[in-house]
Amino acid sequence: MREINHITGKQLAAARVLAGLDQSQLAKDANISAPTLCRMEACEGQVKGMANNVVAVVRALEAAGIAFLDGDYAGSGGPGVRLLAPARGSIDVDEKQVIQYRDVFENDAPPGAGG
Repeated sequence: MREINHITGKQLAAARVLAGLDQSQLAKDANISAPTLCRMEACEGQVKGMANNVVAVVRALEAAGIAFLDGDYAGSGGPGVRLLAPARGSIDVDEKQVIQYRDVFENDAPPGAGG
């Protein structure tokens, strides 16, 4: 979990919508009241409120697959949120559809030939 001191109200609201949750469901998941969550989302700039409530909401959103971006990364557009890819399942790949030039993919030199 990232530093909660930089979470904004707009990030919380955007993260909730991105996760497909309404305020009452997120409040329930975070074990806080819906009016408390509403006040947190309405904050201009940094979220104001009890730190344990902010942590609870952030953890509930992260459990729903949300990543918080603080804006300190390369190519920053400022603070934001991102929906993470689900960790379950794997992607099946058919090499016949992926590899365009098979002769480049397959090694035609003997072992140790270097290049």
